[in-house]
Amino acid sequence: HVQLVESGGGSVQPEGSLRLSCESSGITYRDPCMGWFRQTPGKEREGVAAIWSSRSSTYYADSVKGRFTVSQDNAKKTLYLQMNSLKPEDTALYYCAADRLLGSWFWASPSAYRYWGQGTQVTVS
Repeated sequence: HVQLVESGGGSVQPEGSLRLSCESSGITYRDPCMGWFRQTPGKEREGVAAIWSSRSSTYYADSVKGRFTVSQDNAKKTLYLQMNSLKPEDTALYYCAADRLLGSWFWASPSAYRYWGQGTQVTVS
């Protein structure tokens, strides 16, 4: 039974910073890709960043490159998203996701992930 629990969301002024965390449990297979997604009302869920530790690879949406950093503490089974220089357009419900992907080109596809957290709200205003 896989569980993903996000935390760290909140309200922040533009140019501020937040760090999101996602604690995982129950992932029994090796080599999962861990991703961060976000969604606003009326819009599709979009991939923000992902990390595939076994490939030493990270992936970012163009809109967050240079501002967000994804990382993972395998010992703590925790995924992080450090968000700096936040903009109002970063306001969204942020989700973490996990699964074993067929290839890295799927990292931003919500349909590629079976396991999701409940989301944590980030508001920039």
